[in-house]
Amino acid sequence: MTTPPTSRRARPAKAPLGRDVIVRTGLEILDRDGLDALTMRRVAKELDTGPASLYVYVANRDDLMTAMLDAALAQVPLASEGTWQERLRALMAAATEAMSRHEGLAAVALGEIPTGDNALLVLDRMLALLKEGGLDDTTAGWAVDLLFLHVAAAAAERSVHNTKDIGKVDAITEADRRYASLPADKYPMITALRGALFAHGDRDTWHLNVLINGILHTPAR
Repeated sequence: MTTPPTSRRARPAKAPLGRDVIVRTGLEILDRDGLDALTMRRVAKELDTGPASLYVYVANRDDLMTAMLDAALAQVPLASEGTWQERLRALMAAATEAMSRHEGLAAVALGEIPTGDNALLVLDRMLALLKEGGLDDTTAGWAVDLLFLHVAAAAAERSVHNTKDIGKVDAITEADRRYASLPADKYPMITALRGALFAHGDRDTWHLNVLINGILHTPAR
């Protein structure tokens, strides 16, 4: 005995289609199934519509990825406690963490100038903190470019470890094992400084301090 087809009128009503729901669905696919699964056709299927319907709200997959990046940056808190340098480090750390949670989004940030609402809030906060630190306008303007680039690169590295089978600790252990096997006559400095290369410590904070201190002592010309 065959089951009669369900009338469209009997199905649950679909959620209204819009940019926000498309972005949210894209993030769900990305986190559940990975970057390769994120296509306009797949998003449309999840929303029970055709791909052409999506193009009313997003220009293409790249535009969707940019919007998804901006949605991720909505999770970045704007710290209000501590010195301007402490707040800047906290802001950058939070932005790095937000980008790294979703595969491929940090790579989007590497190739684009921030234009989304949430990315602009992060950028605006960075500028305010740099000006609070006494930087002139040009140095502050150039500095946010460098700082945002560092955030995106750090997030891209962390995202790889978050989404691949090998974690960062395992990757470091494997690299240390490889370096230990290198011939000293061919790689004298690597073999001599292998211990320093893999020394434990809070590298993330050190990286940020190097950037901030370098910016403070290198005015734009």
